[in-house]
Amino acid sequence: MLCKRLTNARFLTMDPDHPVAHDLGIWRGRIAGLDAAVTSSPAREVIDLQGATVLPGFIDAHVHLAWTGLKENTLSIAGRTRIDDVLAVVAQAAARARAPGAWLSLVGYDQRALGRHLTATELDTVSRGHKVFLLHDSGHGCVVNSAVLDLLPADIPHENGFLAEGAMGAARALRLPYSQRELAEAIGRAARTCLREGVTACAEAGIGGTLFGHSPVELGAYQLAREEDLLPLRVQLMVSAERLRPVAAHETDGIPRALDLGLRTGFGDDRLSVGALKIYTDGGMMARTAALSRPYEGLDHTGQLQDDPDALTDMIVDGHLAGWQLAVHAIGDRAADLALDALERAQRLRPRPHARHRIEHAGLIRPDQLPRFARLGVSAVVQPNFLRFFGDDYAAIMGEERAPWLYRGRGFLDHGVPLVGSSDRPVTDGSPLRAVQFMVERAAESGRVVGPEEGITVDEALRAYTVAGAHACHWEDTLGTLTPGKRADLVVLGDDPHRVDTARIGAIEVAATYLDGRETGKAAS
Repeated sequence: MLCKRLTNARFLTMDPDHPVAHDLGIWRGRIAGLDAAVTSSPAREVIDLQGATVLPGFIDAHVHLAWTGLKENTLSIAGRTRIDDVLAVVAQAAARARAPGAWLSLVGYDQRALGRHLTATELDTVSRGHKVFLLHDSGHGCVVNSAVLDLLPADIPHENGFLAEGAMGAARALRLPYSQRELAEAIGRAARTCLREGVTACAEAGIGGTLFGHSPVELGAYQLAREEDLLPLRVQLMVSAERLRPVAAHETDGIPRALDLGLRTGFGDDRLSVGALKIYTDGGMMARTAALSRPYEGLDHTGQLQDDPDALTDMIVDGHLAGWQLAVHAIGDRAADLALDALERAQRLRPRPHARHRIEHAGLIRPDQLPRFARLGVSAVVQPNFLRFFGDDYAAIMGEERAPWLYRGRGFLDHGVPLVGSSDRPVTDGSPLRAVQFMVERAAESGRVVGPEEGITVDEALRAYTVAGAHACHWEDTLGTLTPGKRADLVVLGDDPHRVDTARIGAIEVAATYLDGRETGKAAS
């Protein structure tokens, strides 16, 4: 007897051997069969989905759950377009702070909305002696006041209080780490948001680093969240490369640096596991720190790498030698050059053709770089909603020639490069359906079309959030398609993305999500 049979629906299985079905049976959390194989089988519960469209649960291959949840509960200055209005919010926070010299944390900072960066001196006028930390929406910078600058080593670079990349990490390190309880609750809040948007599995893009989770015991927070039923979806954890350390392993192992006990990609189970090693090579477009081969339009600089190029290359090579899948953050084309060169060197030293290394973001990729992605077997893990929400700005700072190279779609697929969908939540909107819409029409919210030749089909975009996401996370045996034997992770939609006008895809209702055959938020059958 089946545990459940879902009927009267259009199941888009993403499996070419059985692309569409009308019935789906579930037994002990797995898909037992489709159509005739289950239609006449008895079931404890038969659920009539009343003509809904059902897809495999969406997989977001690059998110920041802890940061998302923390941001939801932090005072925000988002939407303010005047310096005085931002300072007024900081002044209110300072007035409410009780302990002298307390930290005032705010989110939602974006200099583009203000026309320029705030300065430490301006923050000093309203901070009442407290320490102010305004996190940039990109996660790649912050603005602090003099009370924070005075605590930093003299060699930490800043621009009138704006700290980018590693310098921001130095400021964050001055603060008491978050507790596991705070992080677990934040993770739970973010996970519930993911589920509401149809995401049933995701990859947390970097724990143990200085930028986001800010805890030396961050993995323990995920374990706590799972133990206390705060983690209602599947999560794979990328580990920050900062956590590798030199080891004196046996010479035949060929491992120069490793995580304690040699832990690497693959440890864990189907609900919580260790994924790729996360390595940052550059910054972000929003903060103008992505490393480009030519200057930003209207600016006299090309962004920045996170470290000396040789040090970054060594980190990538050492991670490969230690047996990790690598997730290399590279937004600008100069950073992508470094990443590709290092991955090529690593594969020469120790060939691992099935390593499934990934380049996270791949924000600006020149035409000559596409064949290199393909030759190295590297996946491109992109965030389409970046251009949906920031397309006008990104196109302007890249200029007419380079704008079509932003967050490519067709270019990757035509070269045989796996195209993987993700959000980078909370940097921007996390909805897979809104991202799918952008991947097809390439239209920013303003209506501006950015690189129309990079548009792909609806089916290709859906595959980026199902089949390709599962493959990038080594989940293809259990997730990504509605195939007998796989986990019964499903998203129930109010319309078929193939059958509505492209401009309506992002507005399709997510009616329900199922994890292991159980509708989220409901008791098991």
